[in-house]
Formats: sequence, structure tokens, C-alpha cells
Amino acid sequence: MNSDTQKLIRILADADSSERMVSAVQNLVAAKDTAAIPALIAVFGYNNPAAAVIAVKGLTELGEAAVPQLLEQIDEYNYGARAYSIRTLAAIAHPHALDLLLEAAETDFAPSVRRAAAKGLGCLQWHKLDDSERAIATRKALATLLSITQDADWAIRYAAVVGLQELAKIPSLLSEIEAKFSQMRANDAEAAVRARVALAHQKLAS
Repeated sequence: MNSDTQKLIRILADADSSERMVSAVQNLVAAKDTAAIPALIAVFGYNNPAAAVIAVKGLTELGEAAVPQLLEQIDEYNYGARAYSIRTLAAIAHPHALDLLLEAAETDFAPSVRRAAAKGLGCLQWHKLDDSERAIATRKALATLLSITQDADWAIRYAAVVGLQELAKIPSLLSEIEAKFSQMRANDAEAAVRARVALAHQKLAS
């Protein structure tokens, strides 16, 4: 860790107002230093949404380097911090986050977290897995997304469609996803979901 990053982390730790914290996080993100990852993750627990959103952006830009610590530091007891971590992992899209995203999409009590996880499941960088791992992992993602298309919350079903549209780029999964879309377009009770399915169908056909 260079001295500039150390100084920025100290400034963040000493921030005594919401505005100063936001400014400190902005400066730390601008440093683009992987040594700042733990401090940026800690921001998720500070109850400062503006600072947390900036930290999400910074960690996402740091990419794969942030994944191990994000997974290790998931806060099981702080809903807000957990939500930001899952959103960040979904945005980075590294397949090492698969199991966490599967669990979050299916069972997290926070709808916003479930939606972020569902969308993230469709966008993981599957090419970073070897062939045998990739086949198993993509089937797991497909099974979870198909399952939550039955969710009582229409917004969760909508997010599942977004995830499935991305997952349909994998040729071996396309036919099952198209069949599900046909079923949802005919039977889903929510007009917004049916419209999103129609859009997905259109994108897949183009």
C-alpha cells in the first residue's frame, strides 16, 4: 500500500460527517488502488447510501481483484451492507460469486437484493471456467432463474427474465429459455412482465 492510499484511508476513517465521508470515498475510489478494497467494503456498513454507491462503483472498476474479499466479508447481519456487496459482485460478474448469487436470488429477504442477484446470474463471465465447470454452473443458474419465474413478486419475475435473456446467449440453454418465455408471455398475470418477455423474445430473434 502506498503512502497516498494510506492517507486517504485514514481520512475516510476520520470522516465526521456524511459529506466528508462521501468526499473521502470519492478520493479513495479515484486512487484505483487494490489496497483500498477492505476500506471500500467497510463503507457498505456505514449507513451512508451516497458513499456506498460510490464504493460499489469503485469496487466494480477494480473488478476481479475485489471478488475474494467481497466474498469473505459478506455481512450476514447487516442487510444494507450485504445488499451492496451482492450488487457489487453481480456487477463484477465473476463466476466465483455464483453460489452466493444463487442463494441470494432464491432466498434473500430483501427484494432488491434478489433482483440484483437474478440479473447478475445471467451476466457472469462463464468463459473464466473450464468446460466441465461451465456446464454445471450455467445449468445451476438456469435452474434458479427458471424457478424464480414462478415467484409471487412480479418484480422478481421481471428480473428473472432479464437474467434469462442474457443466459440465452449460451446455445445449449436457448431452447429451454425460449419455451419458458412462451409460457410466461401467455400466462404471466403482470403486464410489465409479459412486455419484458416480449422484448427478450425480440432480442433473441434479432
